[in-house]
Amino acid sequence: MRRKNKRQTFEHVEVIDAGAKGKSVGKAPDGRIIFLSNAVPGDVVDVMTTKKKSAYFEGVATHFHKLSDKRTTPECQHFGTCGGCKWQHMGYGHQLYFKQREVENNLKRIGNLELPRVSPILGSEKEYFYRNKMEFSFSNSRWLTQKEIVSDRDFEDRSALGFHIPGMWDKILDIKKCHLQQDPSNAIRLEVKKFAVENGLAFFDPRNQNGLLRTLMIRTSSTGEIMVLIQFFEDQKEEKELLLNHLIKKFPEITSLQYVINPKQNDTIYDQEVVCFSGRDHIFEEMEGLRFKINAKSFYQTNSEQAHVLYNVTRDFAGLTGNELVYDLYTGTGTIAQFVSKKAKKVVGVESVPEAIEDAKANAVLNGISNVEFFVGDMKNVFNDVFIAQHGQPDVIITDPPRDGMHKQVVEQLLQVAPPKIVYVSCNSATQARDLALMKDTYKVTKVQPVDMFPQTHHVENVVLLEKRV
Repeated sequence: MRRKNKRQTFEHVEVIDAGAKGKSVGKAPDGRIIFLSNAVPGDVVDVMTTKKKSAYFEGVATHFHKLSDKRTTPECQHFGTCGGCKWQHMGYGHQLYFKQREVENNLKRIGNLELPRVSPILGSEKEYFYRNKMEFSFSNSRWLTQKEIVSDRDFEDRSALGFHIPGMWDKILDIKKCHLQQDPSNAIRLEVKKFAVENGLAFFDPRNQNGLLRTLMIRTSSTGEIMVLIQFFEDQKEEKELLLNHLIKKFPEITSLQYVINPKQNDTIYDQEVVCFSGRDHIFEEMEGLRFKINAKSFYQTNSEQAHVLYNVTRDFAGLTGNELVYDLYTGTGTIAQFVSKKAKKVVGVESVPEAIEDAKANAVLNGISNVEFFVGDMKNVFNDVFIAQHGQPDVIITDPPRDGMHKQVVEQLLQVAPPKIVYVSCNSATQARDLALMKDTYKVTKVQPVDMFPQTHHVENVVLLEKRV
């Protein structure tokens, strides 16, 4: 029989740090670390543990003896229930401090790297309303707060349009106002819900797999364009067109209105047909005069303004003079490749997602860029000796892998190709540090620049310049 974790209480615990995944850190009387989900460094709290491991506890602060001077008042009424912006209760300057510290600690402790002075993190000018893409889920089983549960009220309408409660696949928190995406995002979401309720459109039932309305995606762009995509579980033509036509009348500023009929168990749209109901099937982003066509399935950095900052750092680290052959690994839709192309002789981009490469090629034509080439395939299979022989020995390699970092075979191939410079862009400094550790005998880290793409969260991007040892 499995033994249940016995909950323990620790009193007057000083919160001393902010750790991974947005957790804060205290110490138990026996010296073990306690990871807390609702405290800020500088708080003094009583803790009730929720999980016990050999090396650490997880817990929640149940009483606050002292509030940290690093605290601030969260903007969002949903803070603490919605799991999206876990650091809203911490001042932005302090958020930046702990993000920078995490980058430095990961590079030193995981990578065991010899580092130059790490440049101060580049914060986001916008602390809220910075995202260009949001996805919301419908549910006929709205998450009830503890206050609602213990009340005598009868909640007949349990319709919700919002975010999944962390760790609960079938419970949705109904969102009144989200502070992540600029208007008219909130207005569109609220109107969709209101119209659906008033007209008896069925919200998705994730347990029984039925209902009409499944997800809502809203994309906005720096050019002022708006894409709305509604995912329907069932193809009910009359109800579907009723809602879509209402949105056209209510929000004439929508430039791309699309839908998907998805009866699968999961709600990913990448293997689904996207139908354009009104307007274009894409919107445009713009950066330094370059235009990027964004469709419903396109990947594009979700903070447009900070993406420009990130790409500027990447291009600056590459130190291009116009004579270099550049490889851009994990190129996605080719945004970085095209951004650096005007300072390079040629850029070769590689990506595993065929649709992303189609977008990259289309955007290169759109921008009149002729010195870029894009290839599709699994990086560990495509990026090999034959590929290098065909396309040339690179002077600079830019790599921007997913959160899991690079496959070991890709790292080995990088070491074999051994260009003079590698610029490593990462959204996870822990896996970045792991990869850099494998290269430290051949390459020296000469520049490190953290960039904050996601204020109010613990996430941070980091750019590292590697130069070949002589």
